[in-house]
Amino acid sequence: MNSNAFPTYRGRMEYFCLGCNEAFSIEKLHYTCPKCRGVFLLRDNSFDILKKTSGEKWRDKFDNRAATKENTLRGIFRFYELIAPVVEKDDIIYLGEANTPVIPASQHLEFLLGQRFAFKNDGQNPSASFKDRGMACAFSYLKKMAREKGWNQVLTICASTGDTSASAALYGAYAGAPFKSVVILPQGRVTSQQISQPLGSGAHVVELPGFFDDCMKVVEYLADNFRVALLNSKNAWRILGQESYAFETAQWYNWDLAGKALFIPIGNAGNITAVMAGLMKLKELDIIDELPRIFGVQSSHADPVFRYYQEQPDSRRFKPVEVSPSVAQAAMIGNPVSFPRVRSLVDKYEKIQGPGSFHVVQVEEQAIIEGMLLANQNGHIACTQGGECLAGMLRARELGILEKHETAVLDSTAHTLKFSGFQEMYFSNSFPPEYEIRPKKQYMNLPFQILSIEDRDKLTKQDFTRAAVEKIAKMLELDQEK
Repeated sequence: MNSNAFPTYRGRMEYFCLGCNEAFSIEKLHYTCPKCRGVFLLRDNSFDILKKTSGEKWRDKFDNRAATKENTLRGIFRFYELIAPVVEKDDIIYLGEANTPVIPASQHLEFLLGQRFAFKNDGQNPSASFKDRGMACAFSYLKKMAREKGWNQVLTICASTGDTSASAALYGAYAGAPFKSVVILPQGRVTSQQISQPLGSGAHVVELPGFFDDCMKVVEYLADNFRVALLNSKNAWRILGQESYAFETAQWYNWDLAGKALFIPIGNAGNITAVMAGLMKLKELDIIDELPRIFGVQSSHADPVFRYYQEQPDSRRFKPVEVSPSVAQAAMIGNPVSFPRVRSLVDKYEKIQGPGSFHVVQVEEQAIIEGMLLANQNGHIACTQGGECLAGMLRARELGILEKHETAVLDSTAHTLKFSGFQEMYFSNSFPPEYEIRPKKQYMNLPFQILSIEDRDKLTKQDFTRAAVEKIAKMLELDQEK
């Protein structure tokens, strides 16, 4: 089998509204339904053709592509037929996204917590977050549209808590003309590391007082009234690209997800939507035999989806919530755009896998930041969202809804370096009161200064070295070699 051969299959894709069930052509940029303002999923009306290939052959095909050196098939489009089988080879933008590793918990951490688990390190994507999966798909589709329509300028725009803006700006800069990037950020709610990324990629960065939800309203109005390409997860092409997370996780475990429990931070609900949609595609094609259990995780500072699923099914009504500051910044969303997608897909997921296959757990801010610190002090590179998933796993165990024999796969959506400011605030006990975080000594770690500038100036180099060695040896209680 030639793993370098670009697929010949082309799908017949359309936007499908979850509100009124109307379908619309992909030959026009759509973000919400023109009839009812509902959100879209994308569906392939030729999907039944894919069912003619056995699950075993699909597994072989995707495993063979994993070894290819053809860039267009190395990222999310290794699963081309399941992602966006309407773009051509020359449309695909690849920056090294996807194929992020699943790293088992260190032995001492697994023993300490009494649960087998692993982190999927999506912070090892090019812009250091999972957003690159969706952005690779969205920009490849936009490149196709620009080529076919002869557009000489495409303004891409997004609201962001940090990661979306970094990814959109990076892929826009790489794609070049006719694309220009604008990002809107909540003023003072994005870490300095995160805001540096779109600035470094040359995007126009606009700061707006308020929270993400306020920025999103501005972006939605612009998308409704001007010809701009919206790149938030309201963009259904973003969701398609993020399905690759599910495909990779299944492939990592040799296409056997029995006994697995996937923990996903909810945030704007795009990623948990994509994971469920992707897993159900694999099941429909017999690529996997069993769906894993899904656990969505939300901070108590932004928990509308948790509150919805706490209600009895007959009395459930979705209500947005006012958010409070959260260290898991991507989770600080009170009205998730993709919630209608979640609600629709959960119903289908539970019909396939049965009751108990989907849960949402709520965790405290203290547990989130200490989840990140605990993981990283045991050799991981988890972000605060990864810490949120670890806290969610422990909460699920506490509630008795996660079995000890299950293997938990925790979604660390970004790289820990993006959140070093929160680590510093914890170590220096400088969190503002609204975060409701009180540092514990066992997690704090600060540098020690052992000699002063005056010592350096008054001592000879040899004496300075000897004095430093003596202080370090005493501090560490080192025994001098005989």
